[in-house]
Amino acid sequence: LQNAIADGRLHHAYIFAGPRGVGKTTTARILAKALNCVTGPTIQPCNQCAPCQEIARASSIDVLEIDAASHTGVDNVREVIINNIAIGPARDRYRVFIIDEFHQLSTAAFNALLKTLEEPPAHVLFIMATTELHKVPMTILSRCQVFEFRLIAENKIFARLRQIANAEGIKVNDLALRRIARAGEGSMRDAQSIFDQVISFGRQTEE
Repeated sequence: LQNAIADGRLHHAYIFAGPRGVGKTTTARILAKALNCVTGPTIQPCNQCAPCQEIARASSIDVLEIDAASHTGVDNVREVIINNIAIGPARDRYRVFIIDEFHQLSTAAFNALLKTLEEPPAHVLFIMATTELHKVPMTILSRCQVFEFRLIAENKIFARLRQIANAEGIKVNDLALRRIARAGEGSMRDAQSIFDQVISFGRQTEE
């Protein structure tokens, strides 16, 4: 992805596939920042400009995040995506559609989206995340670049939890953090949720 940005060889549609909690949607937002940052397109978005901050808050007019689990029907796809395709970006370089749980779209919705993927406007980019790649029709897959995300190594999850603990001033020993990292089973999000529960429980017992 960094090479594609640096070389100006972006594809119009990407699929990020993999287990839950491994960074698919987060990576999609980072890619959107890289494309629409005021210093970009760049592999190092500033995270300070209005586009970067709005994308981080999921409040950007030009970066639309859609939960396919609640927009499964063809009418929803037409209303949210297809009817907005022809409209150019309000301010930024690209109009980016981030579609989460992409595999949950109905067959009719997939067919409606397929026509858009065949001839997308130059200012539009699709980033679709799924935990079940096998449920995505081959006609869609053939028009997208697919990146498969893997489970995150326990040591990396531990390092991130330690970083969070240090930043928040939370006193916790390495053994406890390693057990939490292991309990996450490769999912950073699950490990962080467990850590939050442990923090809440620890504070309750102290009181």
